[in-house]
Amino acid sequence: MTFDKTSLNLNVVEETERIVTSLRRNVHHVLRRQGVVVGVSGGIDSSTVLALCVRAFGPERVVAILLPEKESSPDSVVLGQKVANHYGVQTVVEDITAALEGAGCYRRRDQAIARVFPQYTRGWKSKIVLPSNLLEKETLNVFYLTVTDPEGREFTARLPLHEYYQIVASSNFKQRTRMAMLYYHAELRNYAVVGTANKDEHDQGFFVKYGDGGVDVAPIIHLFKLQVYQLARYLGVPEEIQKRTPTSDTYSGGSTQEEFFFRVPFEILDTVWFGYERGVPSAQIAQALDLQVEQVERIISDIVRKQRTTAYLRMPVRYVEKWSETSVGRAGELDRNV
Repeated sequence: MTFDKTSLNLNVVEETERIVTSLRRNVHHVLRRQGVVVGVSGGIDSSTVLALCVRAFGPERVVAILLPEKESSPDSVVLGQKVANHYGVQTVVEDITAALEGAGCYRRRDQAIARVFPQYTRGWKSKIVLPSNLLEKETLNVFYLTVTDPEGREFTARLPLHEYYQIVASSNFKQRTRMAMLYYHAELRNYAVVGTANKDEHDQGFFVKYGDGGVDVAPIIHLFKLQVYQLARYLGVPEEIQKRTPTSDTYSGGSTQEEFFFRVPFEILDTVWFGYERGVPSAQIAQALDLQVEQVERIISDIVRKQRTTAYLRMPVRYVEKWSETSVGRAGELDRNV
C-alpha cells in the first residue's frame, strides 16, 4: 500500500457526520437520554467532543462541566469556559478539591513522595515521567519522580514500585471524582455522559478505569490524536486550544502527555502505529518519516508493550459463569441429604 505522512488524513466531513449520527442513535434510541454532559478541560479532545455534541444535539441539550481542583492548571477552566462560550453551551463549574481532600488524595500521595524525597513538603510540586529518549535508544517504561522546591530547583529519582503504586492510586481519585460529578449532573437532567478519550489513550491505557474511562458513549475512541486535530480544525475549535500542548493535568508539577506516557511526538507515534496496524513494513514507515528502521521498531515495541500491560483496563466486568442445569440439580440433591 502507498504510505506517507498523509495516510492518516480523514475525510472530515464524512467522519463528522458519521460520529454525529452515531451520537444521536446511541443517546436517544439506545440509552434513551435527552441530552449529554461533557467534562471539558480546555484540551483538544474534550473541545472536539463538545463541538461534535453540539452538532448532534444543539447547544441547548449539551452541558459542559468544568472540574478544577487546587493542583490543576488555571488554563483548564479559562479555556474550557472559552470553548463552551464559543459553541453557546451552558457550563457548570465544580471544584472537586474538598472531595479529594476528604478522600485523602493529596495526603496519601504525599506520604509516598516523602519516602522518596524526605525534604518534600508543603509548597513543593511533583510529577511522574517516563524516559523521553525512545528515539535515541531502547529504554523500558520505568517511571521517575520529579519534585520541584519553591525556588524552582528540580530533583529526580527512579520510583520504587510500592511508592509508584501509591502515588498513582492516590492521584486516580481525581479522575474518579470527576466522573462521579459528571454522572451527578447527567442523572440530574436524564442526560448521558460522553467521553473524550481518543485511540492513543484508550488502546495504550492512558486512562483511569471507572474514572475518565467510565462513560456512556465514546465518540472519538477510534481516532488517533492527529485525527482529532483534523476534526478540531474542521469544527472550528478555537485556535488557542488547537495550539495548546496536551497535558495530563493530574500532577502539581505539570507534565505533558508525551513526557508522562507516550514518549514520542504524536506526529511520529500515530503515523508509525497506523502503518504497523496495516502491515506496512518498518522500512517503509521509516522512509516516510525520515527515521531509522531501529527507531520505528522501538516505537512499535513500546506500543505493543503498553497494550499488553494495560489490557486489564479495557476488559469488561468478569462474571462467574452461569450454572448448568446439572449443577443446579446436584445442589438441590445435596441440600436434601443434609
